[in-house]
Amino acid sequence: MIHRNAARGVVRAGFICGVAFIVSSAIQGCVHGDDWRADLLWTTVFGGCAVLLLALVGSLGIRVLLRSRLPGEIARGNEAAGVAAAAHYAATGLIVGRCLYGDDVGTLGISVVFFAIAQATLHLFLMLFRSLTSYSDDQEIMGQNVAAALSYAGATLAIAVIVGHAAEGDFVAWGQSLRAYALALLSVLVLYPVRQLLVQMLLLRQPFALRGGGLDRLVAQERNVGASAVEAVSYLAAAFLLTGIA
Repeated sequence: MIHRNAARGVVRAGFICGVAFIVSSAIQGCVHGDDWRADLLWTTVFGGCAVLLLALVGSLGIRVLLRSRLPGEIARGNEAAGVAAAAHYAATGLIVGRCLYGDDVGTLGISVVFFAIAQATLHLFLMLFRSLTSYSDDQEIMGQNVAAALSYAGATLAIAVIVGHAAEGDFVAWGQSLRAYALALLSVLVLYPVRQLLVQMLLLRQPFALRGGGLDRLVAQERNVGASAVEAVSYLAAAFLLTGIA
């Protein structure tokens, strides 16, 4: 029961957040105002397919992320695991929402392919970005470190915002669309100085380090939720600013 297992409740909240992203994108991308029947049809088709993908891919991701230990940890009430899983659901919903919208079957097929590319990109970039930490995400989260889970969740959502923005747009041709996608992804690189300079040095007053540093000590050893919240929100703020400007 959710009221007895807070971790499951947090995961459910992440799924609901993902669905909200999908509904918003489906309405904006499928409703044109010319024919309400067509608008309703394609909103239902694209929105329904997107929610189905969220449920399938989100569930699969939880089973394979962090060395496949999330489901068991969520079942035993590990709130840190719940935060990580919720972020995965919300990030997946954000990306699928940015990819799946339109008003014909051909666009639906292309959208699904682009979603697969974008989702793979999310996990690749997340893995590379989290290599900046000197601690192991899976060990800390399995050890019920909520601070580490918040840091992980912030990075996951920020990268999803950037990847989703890169994947969004009208499809012209595969070559042109993939080139534009790759160029838009370059803004992910900004998250490195956000972490090592803005958060670690300016906001938390820790010494400079190319990798790891005082921020990792605050998160992994001291389990400082305040520091990890500053880190997570900084990632998201940078991502929203970048995608708003781009």
